[in-house]
Amino acid sequence: MSVDGWNTVLVLGGIRSGKSEFAESLVTDAPVVRYVATAPEGDPEDTEWATRLAAHRARRPGSWTTEETTEDPRRLADVLASAEPNEMVLVDDLGGWVTVLLDPDHQPADDVATIAELAEAIRGCAARVVLVSPEVGLSLVPTTPLGRAFTDALGAANRAVADACDAVVLVVAGQPVWLKSAATATEPSAPATMTAPTAAASATVRSLADAEPTPEVQLPDVLTHTPPAIPTQEPGNAWAAPTMALPMVSTGLVIQPGMELPMPDEYAGPQAVDRLTTLDVPGAGLGVLDRVVGFAAATQGTPTPAAWGSVRVLLLHGDHAGGAAAGTVAGESARRAAQARAGQGALARLAAESGASLQVVDTPASAPIEDEPALAPEQVESALRYGWRLAEQAADAGVQLLVLGACGAGTEAAAAAVLAATAGAEPPAVLGRVITDSGEIDDAAWMIRCAAVRDALHRTRRSSRGAKDILAELGGGDVAVATGVLLGATARRVPVLLDGPVGLAAGMVSRDLAGQARHWCLLADHGGHPAVRLAADVLGLTPLLDLRMDLGEGANALVALPLLRSVLALSAALPVHPSLGGPDDTDPSYADEPESTDPSYADPDLTEPDSTEPDFAEPEPAGPGPASTEADEQPATGWRAG
Repeated sequence: MSVDGWNTVLVLGGIRSGKSEFAESLVTDAPVVRYVATAPEGDPEDTEWATRLAAHRARRPGSWTTEETTEDPRRLADVLASAEPNEMVLVDDLGGWVTVLLDPDHQPADDVATIAELAEAIRGCAARVVLVSPEVGLSLVPTTPLGRAFTDALGAANRAVADACDAVVLVVAGQPVWLKSAATATEPSAPATMTAPTAAASATVRSLADAEPTPEVQLPDVLTHTPPAIPTQEPGNAWAAPTMALPMVSTGLVIQPGMELPMPDEYAGPQAVDRLTTLDVPGAGLGVLDRVVGFAAATQGTPTPAAWGSVRVLLLHGDHAGGAAAGTVAGESARRAAQARAGQGALARLAAESGASLQVVDTPASAPIEDEPALAPEQVESALRYGWRLAEQAADAGVQLLVLGACGAGTEAAAAAVLAATAGAEPPAVLGRVITDSGEIDDAAWMIRCAAVRDALHRTRRSSRGAKDILAELGGGDVAVATGVLLGATARRVPVLLDGPVGLAAGMVSRDLAGQARHWCLLADHGGHPAVRLAADVLGLTPLLDLRMDLGEGANALVALPLLRSVLALSAALPVHPSLGGPDDTDPSYADEPESTDPSYADPDLTEPDSTEPDFAEPEPAGPGPASTEADEQPATGWRAG
């Protein structure tokens, strides 16, 4: 199983469902594709069938190689066994393969054995494999013996191949529905781990602390993603693969400016905040934290949002070369990443306290931005898709909230360069002070960083300021992956808790790709960082806290997470205030007399009007009027007296 979720996938679908087009979209970006055609040529006078075959051939790029197995169905297993790790094999389809298998020219044949051989070949194939097959399980039982033999054999083949594949998708009317997702398929002994690719096979990786954890705090589940350094060389790795995002794969689109992604519920948020004013809480209620309730309500689509249960921390690790990394100790970021993988350090301990999983993601190293582009354009495309898949995998695993952090040399300077290019900021105004390990301020290193950003902006003064151009020229690998995470999380309606310059820089870039992404982001604390302050102001994200902690990206968010969860749990559990019709728990007669006999409690629409009812009288004011000079006994702040 590959790091991005699958090495082998079975694409099922009915006639004209779009299954072949969907399968072809999965291999679009692969440089080496072996197309295996299984359908026989058929009757030469059947022009309609010939037209179908011609349409299939016309869709194949000229760089693909085509092989046929119509002469011998058993050859399909040999093709899979001989495939190289750098190849992508597309088999279209198993219906034609079974047709040839049952052909009288190939009888007598052991159909069961041949299907078993195919399943074993899929399991042992070193290349990535996409197989297409008609779904016959929803059709009626054929009325002819030959028809029943075909459906029985194809059904058996589909079941065997589905069991052998990492993932299975059903295409209905052009819309893919994933029946078997490899993102959540893990070893029984390590249910929370992701997987990382190797040259010939895959292995489950789980990093735990070398020492035994303390009884009070258990180490978090640590998930690791380690892509190769050059993402475009090997089509079998996570970087070169196409995204599995449903609205994009089915149409063959790529991540591009102007995408239409979902927006949070525009009504649930205000309704949730209005509901807070009716709850049985003293004083002015939740204060500024009511924004947390409104955000959670909008992203969950309900006026009574629940506290986030499953939380995943994505720690992006990628260094920037050149002057952007001035003042950092060589190898320090790698040590921090290794520490997090081992379940140690501040971030891992905070994740354990919060019950959050921690996923360490290595991003490609970025070149010196003052001299050359940080990334190649093809690397940017791969990094965006990779970040999108990280968010998809989290959503498939049931994650309800993503926490985005980063650790890497030069990340602050790269974020400052992105802000200067997108918001017109001056680098010295958004570059934080450089603090050494001994706690001293290193002004010389700060000036080198400013000069690097200045030179990078001068070098790119005539370059396009499009989102992908900024990522390639200035942002680098970590900002590109973070941007993909924000877009993928938006597509899957998963909120993101931002923390640090990298996440905010990604938010600035994502505006040109999908303006909806910022509405799914929440900023717990600005951490005293000037770049975060400016980006948050541009994006319309108001920090909830002002702790000014500096434990590294992601740590501030995890410190605030228990508080945010408590606020959501409290708002969901508290009843309505008794003065507004809620229950009065202090009245012992309330439980004994749930229904009053007083006619005033009856529904006015169900009672007869009382002819003896006295004339209406204007009630006396309960407090001073607007022109009164008497002292106001009501509190100056708050919506209700405590």
